[in-house]
Amino acid sequence: MLRKTKKIHMVGIGGIGMSGIAGILLNQGFTITGSDMNLNENCLELIKNGAKITQGHDGSLINKEIDVVVISSAVKQDNPEVVTAKSLNIPVIKRAEMLSELMRMRFGIGIAGTHGKTTTTSMVGHLLNFAKLSPTIIVGGIVKNIGSNSQMGDSNYVVVEADEYDHSFLTLTPVLAGITNIELDHTDCYENLGEVKKAFIQYANSVPFFGSVTVCLEDENIKDILPKIDKKIVTYGFSRQANLRAKNIEFKNGISNFDLYHNNKLLGRIDVNLVGKHNILNSLLAISIGLELDLDFETIKTALQNFSGVKRRLEKIGTASDITIFDDYAHHPTEIKTTLKGVRNTTEGRIVALFQPHLYSRTLNFAEEFGKSFMDADLVLVSPIYPAREQKIEGVTNLLISEAAIKCNHNGVHTISTNQDIVKTTLELLKPGDILITFGAGDIYKYGKEILSKLEQSSPTSE
Repeated sequence: MLRKTKKIHMVGIGGIGMSGIAGILLNQGFTITGSDMNLNENCLELIKNGAKITQGHDGSLINKEIDVVVISSAVKQDNPEVVTAKSLNIPVIKRAEMLSELMRMRFGIGIAGTHGKTTTTSMVGHLLNFAKLSPTIIVGGIVKNIGSNSQMGDSNYVVVEADEYDHSFLTLTPVLAGITNIELDHTDCYENLGEVKKAFIQYANSVPFFGSVTVCLEDENIKDILPKIDKKIVTYGFSRQANLRAKNIEFKNGISNFDLYHNNKLLGRIDVNLVGKHNILNSLLAISIGLELDLDFETIKTALQNFSGVKRRLEKIGTASDITIFDDYAHHPTEIKTTLKGVRNTTEGRIVALFQPHLYSRTLNFAEEFGKSFMDADLVLVSPIYPAREQKIEGVTNLLISEAAIKCNHNGVHTISTNQDIVKTTLELLKPGDILITFGAGDIYKYGKEILSKLEQSSPTSE
């Protein structure tokens, strides 16, 4: 593969998408070097497996021995390593192009969607593993069943999370394409919802004539684009019109179960170790992929019963002082609203949401929607914005979200002024019996772990 390419340098290698690709390339025998501003857990795992990674960006890391430089979407063209690579006529490609090469000439399964794609991709990968199909898996999260965000398989199957950010999923060539939902999110890449829909239409129509596109019939924006998809379409949802349908839904003890109908024929009862109707929809997409691959119902059923989930997707961090802490990657209003509704369906206790806004642009564009998304939480604590790849936008702070929530008549809103106050303020507001959920795509999970540690220090029992 990749002809004479032997040495690959990856800028921003610690990102969840980049590190997954790096892991696969290492397993295939390539020499991997890279750089990142912080040596996070992903970097340390890659170093342990043979990668050479430097903290910080420096043009001196690039030399003529390097065959190609791979960059994440967050890396700018004035990055010193990118500048040096171009001066040496070394090809510089985006992560999506390398992911496309890994999928090329294989039986590709791509899961796209504004929300839920990481969990669904992980389910599909687990399902194929359980069926002993030994897939290659590349996903934007740590899958608990495999303990990693990537897996090098022995078969021709490759399962990837197809991300719409920077239009990167348009480089992929899946045989089976899944779409969970469509919504405007990345406003630094798409001007409006119409542009997002056009990208998803192009993604859906990228499958070959012998492939299929599986879509959620509960999503209004997906319904809008269906007439423009000219490939075989498989639908799922709660409607009788869906090819794959969930009925008689129950939530109990952290488990969702439902009757599964395929073309209005009852196949049996399904148990999934995740809560919320959104996760039932995610499982329906995974089931649909399994049926497209001719897996039998019992294999699919048992696989889903054994799916352990994905880290940072309503992941239980621990319990101390009769307070249970969860962490969730949700960073879009719809994701937060959906997660809170799922938790509210399973508890009468007090829910405390500790939210770290991600990106100044997202805060500016969705402040009002964020304010509306916390109505199922009894308390909302809004921490300072996590900037990630962005520079500060004048006048954009966490107050925009707090004020929006207050305007929605939420009477439990607290604005945290500095990161140094996050742990202290949260501990002051927590009470025995509470469920605390940390929300955000930044480093808010670290504060959740610190809060748990403080509670454990003051509690004789914890788990």
